[in-house]
Amino acid sequence: MLQNSIDLGQYYAVYVVQIRLALAQINPIVGDLAGNAQKCFDAVLEAGAKGAQIVALPEMVITGYPVEDLALRPNFQLQSQLFTQKLAKDLADNGFGHIVVIVGYLRGTDSSESQSLGVPRGAPMNCAGVIFDGLVQGTYAKHHLPNYGVFDEYRYFVPGNEALVVRAFGADISVAICEDLWQEGGPVSQVRESNSGLLLVLNGSPYERAKDSARFDLVARRAKEIDATVAYVNMCGGQDELVFDGDSMIVSKTGELLAHSPQFYEDMLIVDLELPACGTNDFLATGEAVLKLETVAELEKIELMQSQWQQLDELGEVYEALVTGLHDYVVKNNFSSVLIGLSGGIDSAFVAALACDALGPNRVYGVSLPSEFSSDHSKSDAADLAARTGLNFRTISIEPMVESFLENLALTGLAQENLQARVRGTTLMGISNQEGHLVLATGNKSELAVGYSTIYGDAVGGFAPIKDVPKTDVWKLATWRNEQARINDEVEPIPLASITKPPSAELRPGQLDSDSLPDYEELDAILNAYVEHDKSSEQIIALGFSPESVQKILRLIDSAEYKRRQYPPGTKVSKRAFGRDRRLPMTNQWQDK
Repeated sequence: MLQNSIDLGQYYAVYVVQIRLALAQINPIVGDLAGNAQKCFDAVLEAGAKGAQIVALPEMVITGYPVEDLALRPNFQLQSQLFTQKLAKDLADNGFGHIVVIVGYLRGTDSSESQSLGVPRGAPMNCAGVIFDGLVQGTYAKHHLPNYGVFDEYRYFVPGNEALVVRAFGADISVAICEDLWQEGGPVSQVRESNSGLLLVLNGSPYERAKDSARFDLVARRAKEIDATVAYVNMCGGQDELVFDGDSMIVSKTGELLAHSPQFYEDMLIVDLELPACGTNDFLATGEAVLKLETVAELEKIELMQSQWQQLDELGEVYEALVTGLHDYVVKNNFSSVLIGLSGGIDSAFVAALACDALGPNRVYGVSLPSEFSSDHSKSDAADLAARTGLNFRTISIEPMVESFLENLALTGLAQENLQARVRGTTLMGISNQEGHLVLATGNKSELAVGYSTIYGDAVGGFAPIKDVPKTDVWKLATWRNEQARINDEVEPIPLASITKPPSAELRPGQLDSDSLPDYEELDAILNAYVEHDKSSEQIIALGFSPESVQKILRLIDSAEYKRRQYPPGTKVSKRAFGRDRRLPMTNQWQDK
């Protein structure tokens, strides 16, 4: 609908067009091309039924993301293209070909089997396809390929170098993909020169703590730089160790937040935008032709009802990320249930509460595995947790099994202590094989950092939900979860005793974690400086920690790399998680003194 706004006092006219835009924040599954294409189809139909003229879908949504080495398989590249083309045809065949759809997919550009030096096989590209009237009318390839943290896109893609402006419904719309927005210069900086009124950015941006505020600041800054509205659509859901939190948004050219999707949940964000009318130039300054689509600008007015949602606080955000990561790992990998060893301590209690929230208590199985050193309160706290949450619970004493081992093996000291953990691990894996549960390892980031996890013992499992959560944050999150229960007039899932009692592995009489480690507040502060920020021992000591404590902790961290390599995958919530973010050699004699 063309509108004319005239300011007689200034003797000029400003022409604007009204466009109904939909951002489809959906949760794809890597490799499920048919299922993902169907999700895209359903999303466009939902948006179209509400009068949307343009629908934007996330980065690589047809394939799921990240696809890793799947991107290098020629048939995977081909099938991604074919399903994208099929999506275009299915939309037209069902009467929705008049909607402009921007969809992320993988496109191969070289059918040759030969491989050029430094170019991934098939020269795949991370693309945004413009669907209209039953066809993929144009393509934009991601320019900036991130190669840091969890990303190594230079291994999988070749970069694009052409801009894309779509002229539709009387407006000019630029397209970009994720990292293109974060990098200074490049295609985003050219949007202002193209006179586009809207920049659509397709994203596969994983969650980390406090990233939502960083995203908004970036989007607002870019909107003001290019003097155009910015629409940022992101996927949601868990993929292996990553969680995508959605957080889709639309920001005006003045940096004002116009609309926002919730984090971690699928959502359809539909907004009416007033944009500058398109220009008359058919070519960009960079030489590319404007992609002109023969669209009909009439819009049947349907009243929009925006859903209301509450912004999560920092702890709530982390908790939802952990719930999403666990839920999607279990569901997307077709596990029916999970199994947890319940010690009565804070880590296993928190993981159990988390699992009940993610999957429902009927799909969570807890086992108390007491030894001769297990305290009465540990056993009663485990039973209390089960009663509070409603999970399936049983007790299996490991004492006779440990005694049988010791009758045949002359183990003492630390070897005898670790034997108890290994018997527990073997018991859990045996139940898993017999009953089909996925075992959850309950270790936290602090323990993993200093190697306080027994290989083939408490380190066994198929997924480790809190491996990227420091011990001090486990306590905070457990307290937060109980507070939420009180607010909602529900039973607090985690026994207070599990939160307040001193942590102990209970592998010998009177054992406490503090026997061999500093207070967790101190330990986590040193870990944060060394692991998250790469500070040297000298710099950490300058923060006020004793040289002896720092040197001991750094030595433990460096020597435990081989253990971390054997630990199960788990949800990333920090800026620098062990594994994909922090990759160090296991054989390594460098010491930061």
